[in-house]
Amino acid sequence: MNAYDMIFKRKSFHIFRNIGDEALSEAELKDIKDYFLKVVPLNKDIKVKLVIDKDHNTCKRGQEYCILFYSEAKDNYLQNIGYIGEQIDLYLTSKNIATLWFGIGKVKEKVLDGLTYVIMIAIKKADDASKFRKDMFASKRKSVSEIWNGEKYLDIANIVRFAPSACNSQPWQVTEANGSLQVYRYKKEGKRGIMPKALVDFYNQIDIGIFMYFLELCLDHENIAYDKILHLENKDDKEYYLNATYNLK
Repeated sequence: MNAYDMIFKRKSFHIFRNIGDEALSEAELKDIKDYFLKVVPLNKDIKVKLVIDKDHNTCKRGQEYCILFYSEAKDNYLQNIGYIGEQIDLYLTSKNIATLWFGIGKVKEKVLDGLTYVIMIAIKKADDASKFRKDMFASKRKSVSEIWNGEKYLDIANIVRFAPSACNSQPWQVTEANGSLQVYRYKKEGKRGIMPKALVDFYNQIDIGIFMYFLELCLDHENIAYDKILHLENKDDKEYYLNATYNLK
C-alpha cells in the first residue's frame, strides 16, 4: 500500500448504502488485526487495543463491523489514537473497505483489560474502487490560507487540509517559520457544529492525531526529513494549543 496515494481515494461513508453486499471474510478480519500490530504509534509507551465488534455498539449506519479503539488514558492518548486509527483507515481504503470515524457511538464494554474505550471506525466491504472518492479537491475544506501561516510548503498544506475531522471542524493551524512546522489545535469559542461543547476538546485532539499522520505522509512523499517533538497542551490557552513541532532537515 502507498498510504499517501490513499489520501486521495479515502472517503467518509456516512451511510453504508449501495456499495455492495459482500461480507468481510475471516481472512480479511484477521488481516486488519495483523495490520494493527504493525502500525507506528505517536507514543509507544501508551497501551492500546483494537477490537472488531459486530453487535455490541450503537452505530447504525449500515456497517458490517465496527473497529473499537481502547487506550490507557495518558498524556496525548487521544492524539495517539487518531494517529493510529488513520493508518488503519487508509489501509482499509487500499483494500476497498469503506470506513467512517464514528464518534458518538457507545459500546457495551467501556473498559477492557484495564483500557478505556475511546472511539470507533465503522467498516463495510465495497464491491469496487469506484465507490470511493473520485476528486478529493471537490470536497469542502478550509482554504490553505485559513490553516497555514507561512510562505513555504504550500503544496503540502493543500493536501493535509483534507484530513478527516469530527463534524468537519478541521481544528488545525500550522505555523511555518525558521525551518520548522508547529501544529496547533485551534479552538474558536462558539464554533463546534453539532458537537456538544463538552466533547469538542476530546474529539478535536483525536483529529489532530489524524492530521499529524497526514502531514508526515506528505513530508515523506516530498523526501523532507524531520525531527518531531510532541507537546502537552497548555490548558491556559484560549484558542491555540501547541501539539507538535516538526524541525525540518
